[in-house]
Amino acid sequence: MTSLIILIVLLLIILPSMLKVVREYERGVVFRLGRYVGVRGPGLIILLPFIESMVKVDLRTITMEVPTQEAITRDNVTVKVNAVAYFRVIDPASAVLKVVDHVRATSQLAQTTLRSVLGQSELDELLAHRDQINHRLQQIIDEGTAPWGVKVSLVEVRDVELPPGMQRAMAAQAEAERERRAKIIHADGEYQAAAKLAEAAKVISSQPASLQLRFLQTLREIASDKSNIMVFPVPIDMVKIFLEGWQSRGE
Repeated sequence: MTSLIILIVLLLIILPSMLKVVREYERGVVFRLGRYVGVRGPGLIILLPFIESMVKVDLRTITMEVPTQEAITRDNVTVKVNAVAYFRVIDPASAVLKVVDHVRATSQLAQTTLRSVLGQSELDELLAHRDQINHRLQQIIDEGTAPWGVKVSLVEVRDVELPPGMQRAMAAQAEAERERRAKIIHADGEYQAAAKLAEAAKVISSQPASLQLRFLQTLREIASDKSNIMVFPVPIDMVKIFLEGWQSRGE
C-alpha cells in the first residue's frame, strides 16, 4: 500500500513535466540534456522526464509600438517620430537559439533603424513620401531580424511632430504658394479674355455692320428697366445715309 502511494505521488510529480500541450499557434523547441533536438507541435507533446525540456514560441503576428524617436533630418530639421511594426516568428528554433528575447531585440533594432532612416531623409520626403520611408524601414529591420527567425511584414510611421517655428514657416509657405497659383490663374484668364477680344475685333473690323448690331444689342440689354431715361448718340453710318440722300437730290 505504501509503495502504491509512493508510485502515485511520483506519477503526479512526473506527469506534468512529461506531458505538454502546444496550441495551434505555438511551437515547442525541445532540448535534451541541454542540446537542441527539434521543434514539436502543435498537440500533445511527451517529454522524457528530467532529461528533456521545452520552450514554447508564439507564431502569431505581434504588434509593437516603436517609441517616439527624436532625430535631425538631412536638411537639419529636428523632428519627433513614432511608428508601429508588425512581425512574427517563422523559425522557432532560431528565435530561441540565436537571440535571448526576440521581441525586445526587434524593438531595439526598430528604434535605432527609425533614427537612422530619419537622419538620411529630408523633411519633405518624410511628409510627402511616407510610403517610401515605411518600405525602407521594413526592409532594413527585416534584414536585421532574419537571422533570429523573425519576419517583419510591415512598418508604419504614425505621427510626425515638428517644432512650432517650422510649423509656422510651412504655413506661410503654403499660403504664399496658394497666392501664387491664384495670380497665375487670374493672369491666364486675362490672357484668354484678351485673345478672345482680339478675335472679336478682327471679325467686327471685317464687317462694319456687325458693330452697329452689337451696339444696338447692348442698348437693348441696358434698356430692360423702363423707368430709366437713356441718351445715346446716333450712329455715324446712319447720318451718312441721310447726307448721301440729300446730296443726290441737290444734284
